[in-house]
Amino acid sequence: MQLVFLGTGGYHPNERRHTASVLLPDIGIALDAGTGFFRVQNTIRASTLDVFLTHAHLDHVCGLTYVLVPLLRGDLERVRVFGTADTLQAVRTHLLARELFPVEPEFEWHTLHGSIPLPSGGKLTWISLDHPGGSVGFRLDWPGKSLAYITDTSAPGHYADFVRGVDVLIHECYFPDEMNDWAEKTGHSSSSNVAMLAKSADVRRLYIVHVDPQRPDDDPVGLDSIRAIFANTELAEDLMEIEF
Repeated sequence: MQLVFLGTGGYHPNERRHTASVLLPDIGIALDAGTGFFRVQNTIRASTLDVFLTHAHLDHVCGLTYVLVPLLRGDLERVRVFGTADTLQAVRTHLLARELFPVEPEFEWHTLHGSIPLPSGGKLTWISLDHPGGSVGFRLDWPGKSLAYITDTSAPGHYADFVRGVDVLIHECYFPDEMNDWAEKTGHSSSSNVAMLAKSADVRRLYIVHVDPQRPDDDPVGLDSIRAIFANTELAEDLMEIEF
């Protein structure tokens, strides 16, 4: 199955990265809808789109406004948005307020409850994470393949069992190790803690996302320190495509 990183940065876009979103283009599933979400219309190969939101912070939801035209034009037959009740309320009340966005898209809104069936015999499960304002992590399982998406929380957290053994773990790492105190203050993760989580959970591959936009360089997180603990680690880049 193919996965495309639409946005791999956090907080705000820079010249190299847009903010958080990943897409499974063949089955029309997106995780988060940050500024990178504008790329959906040129990347998706399905006629419907299901968007799963981790939380309502703007760098994860503002891109919902970008799919209005594809929906009106008929390029997308249906858009469903999934999130916790608090997340959906915040998005509908604030992001889609007429004072900010004058035409409310005709999305279908679904509050997260239990597991959710996915195309091709898969299922999505979710877990609450520690982050100011709340957040959730997602796990997607199919026969013979699995993916977890964890962002906006402090590793190692309480979710190692939730992501255990996945083929692909996509995990935020906003701060390098020398700024771990800031990670703890802001509810984000630092390099070695993410690596230790990946190792303890026995995942196959780790992809780093949601990096600091003040660091547009090739290595904003200290990859050597991560790979010293968990070797099979990659720093995700916008429009990177992987198979799992």
